[in-house]
Amino acid sequence: MALPPLVEPAAELTKEEVERYSRHLIIPDVGMTGQKRLKNAKVLVVGAGGLGSPALLYLAAAGVGTLGIVEFDVVDSSNLQRQIIHGVSDVGRSKAESARDSIREVNPFVNVVLHETRLDSSNVLDIFRDYDLILDGTDNFATRYLVNDAAVLLGKPYVWGSIFRFEGQASVFWEDAPNGKGLNYRDLYPEPPPPGMVPSCAEGGVLGVLCASIGSIMVNEAIKLITGIGEPLLGRLMIYDALEMSYRTVKIRKDPDSKPVTELIDYEAFCGVVSDEAQAAAANHTITPLQLKEMMDAGKDFVLIDVREPHEYEIVRIPGSVLIPKDRIISGEALAEIPQDKPVVLHCKSGARSADALAALHKAGFRDAVHVGGGVLAWAKQVDPSLPTY
Repeated sequence: MALPPLVEPAAELTKEEVERYSRHLIIPDVGMTGQKRLKNAKVLVVGAGGLGSPALLYLAAAGVGTLGIVEFDVVDSSNLQRQIIHGVSDVGRSKAESARDSIREVNPFVNVVLHETRLDSSNVLDIFRDYDLILDGTDNFATRYLVNDAAVLLGKPYVWGSIFRFEGQASVFWEDAPNGKGLNYRDLYPEPPPPGMVPSCAEGGVLGVLCASIGSIMVNEAIKLITGIGEPLLGRLMIYDALEMSYRTVKIRKDPDSKPVTELIDYEAFCGVVSDEAQAAAANHTITPLQLKEMMDAGKDFVLIDVREPHEYEIVRIPGSVLIPKDRIISGEALAEIPQDKPVVLHCKSGARSADALAALHKAGFRDAVHVGGGVLAWAKQVDPSLPTY
């Protein structure tokens, strides 16, 4: 069931705009009125990364009049496999500025507003307030709950997307939907998963083209909401499997036990980005890559354990390390393989997983074990820049 159009139409389209959007205008369901609504729309995209890249380009091409971009990061070469709004010449540049320049190449009629800041409870309401619709393409649970709660408090609809390896998901959330069937992200996921349970794309990877598949679906939903055509994904979760080439939808219902959102909270604490146990273990048991190098140069007898996955170990490794994936340590399966008569040093990609493994080792009696803050990425940056990063 279609919802009423989200945006009132602009007064007119110029001759140049009529020519540019002619393929929209000859679609009866869009027509001049629908295109005028797109021109008058103000859409905010949170993140100019994997999902934000195709979303921003297609929103611009569709003729959305004002595009806001929330992004504080810079372009890295590892982004280019999937973040198609950026190019080789943009490496090291602000992602927000790079995205703005690409949008201007696609459609100079679009007004681009940059919010080069990390979204948090202190600024989210002020940033969201001036927009008709939000698109959330972030990859961490803390920001997802922040976006949801801010949208609920402001009565804003938002389109959500998520990607991981070969699977993507998308839905529309709008607590105050005019059809009386409003839902929010907490109806789908009342509580975040335990810390470390769900790896991020940086840890688990993502097929680059999957971003285009889900990002284009998010834009499709945005256009439907703005113009009031079709049936949006409100109350439905769309799941896409790129390996099986299958789409399926799952109905989402209002959680009868959900508490109303009345204020913003500490989302890092709510999601427990790093578990309490890991934080406690890492306190006073963290060494730097340079300290690890000093131990090696001094010829100290210790065991260096890489707790990443085998495919990551193949990409890059610290010399002398042995691979024991984190899950085998946490389950206790690998404890017998770890010597008790010499110091133990753990590392992962960036330090989060090794902190989890460190907590398990401390609990198992390896009280003097330490881990490397920053992991192999910090090692490559501070000790051996010839090593690749990922």
